Amino acid sequence: MGLEAQEAAIAAHVAFSGCVFVKTYQDVESGKRNARPGLALAIAHAKRLRATLVIAKIDRLARNVAFVANLMESKVKFVACDMPQANDMTIHIIAAVAQGEAKAISERTKVALAAAKARGVKLGAPHHLTREGGLKGSRLGAATTKRNAVEHYAYIAPTIAAYRAEGLGYLAIAKRLNAAGEETRNGKAWNAAQVRRVLLEAPPAEQPLPFRAAA
Repeated sequence: MGLEAQEAAIAAHVAFSGCVFVKTYQDVESGKRNARPGLALAIAHAKRLRATLVIAKIDRLARNVAFVANLMESKVKFVACDMPQANDMTIHIIAAVAQGEAKAISERTKVALAAAKARGVKLGAPHHLTREGGLKGSRLGAATTKRNAVEHYAYIAPTIAAYRAEGLGYLAIAKRLNAAGEETRNGKAWNAAQVRRVLLEAPPAEQPLPFRAAA
């Protein structure tokens, strides 16, 4: 189920439910990994707005029971398009089955690689990554991180700019954001350095927007 199909499923579910669509997040990591930066941002956004997190398929959420349990404990309401009526117990069972399937696939892959190695096949990536290539990769990674941060803070950047136009310092702005319950994309409290960074990296806005509180 490709990204386009997943997005179509989510759009159809949101339209059918009569809800208001907010934003799409995606991860390039495999579903069996617990390090899901895109999902973490989506959870933080949903928690901040008291919104429902919608995913296309339950097995794309995570193939790890503990991860699903932690998501439930975060108090963020979520629903899977392929199983919208599922309750907590059902989701646990589906996650457990998916985790078992992922483990079986991993074991079969290890066996196949071992057999290939026994036949004399050379495994692993070729050592073609030069120092220049490594530096280029680092630059691309840094650019991606910066772009993701700019996109994430697009909703709050105009408010920060408006506070700054009022003459408030970075620390004062951070205190206002914290008092309003806003968090950074890592789920932490704002500080002066973070506020300054958002102002420096945010694209220029035509007109500052008023502060948006979660409904």
